[in-house]
Amino acid sequence: MRRPRRNRVERGIPLRAVVPNAVTALALCFGLTGVRFAIATDWERAVLMILIAGVLDGIDGRIARLVRAESRFGAELDSLSDAISFGVSPALVMYLWALIAVPKVGWIVALLYAVFCALRLARFNARIDLEDQPHKSAGFLTGVPAPAGAAAAMLPLYAWIFTGLDIFRSPWLVTPWVAFCAFLMVSSLATYSWSSLKLRRHIRFEALVVVVIAGAALVTAPWQTLTVLTAGYLLTIPFSIRGYRRIKRLRAGTAPALEPVPEP
Repeated sequence: MRRPRRNRVERGIPLRAVVPNAVTALALCFGLTGVRFAIATDWERAVLMILIAGVLDGIDGRIARLVRAESRFGAELDSLSDAISFGVSPALVMYLWALIAVPKVGWIVALLYAVFCALRLARFNARIDLEDQPHKSAGFLTGVPAPAGAAAAMLPLYAWIFTGLDIFRSPWLVTPWVAFCAFLMVSSLATYSWSSLKLRRHIRFEALVVVVIAGAALVTAPWQTLTVLTAGYLLTIPFSIRGYRRIKRLRAGTAPALEPVPEP
């Protein structure tokens, strides 16, 4: 008499599921290492570590989708990494660089930035399963994303590195600037989502040329290029707000008007 074959129980998880989480953890390591270099007053390396964390944060989700290893654990780890790499680390770097000159107000602003970054990520996680997301359905983000917020908050530091002018390190300039960037992250302003931008076929070659030029500029003049790119991104915010308002008006115009039904 043959014994019934037992179902084979798979143990462990596939290696492909570990790769995106490892990239996320690596981004967290780079973000925290930026604080270490800031303590040593090595500002260029401090900024570089946070920027590398931003690059890794941009590819970990794509790797997860590519290898089909998306998970709730990975999403939570990504949010935790973002809160530290783009919230806590930039706040400490900017405090040690310039805000420490006004320790009480500077620390309040640093705390404000870190907390607002965490609030933005918490809001994103709370809405991730909602179907009614007007900004997302129109191809926009709500507020400035955490990596872009970190890059924007460090804009005076870029300018100071390549110019050496003390005006960019003045706490009277850096303090309101960091507070402004914190507001941009937690705001409800519509900003462009790069994943939803689509190029027309006849300008693909021109776009490739622009990317090559930007890459060459980052290699030869990194701080000047970062200043231009960050300022250029911030200048797109009024256009994204106007674009979303136009889409919102079009949706309101095409939506069928609901007329009250007369009572019998």
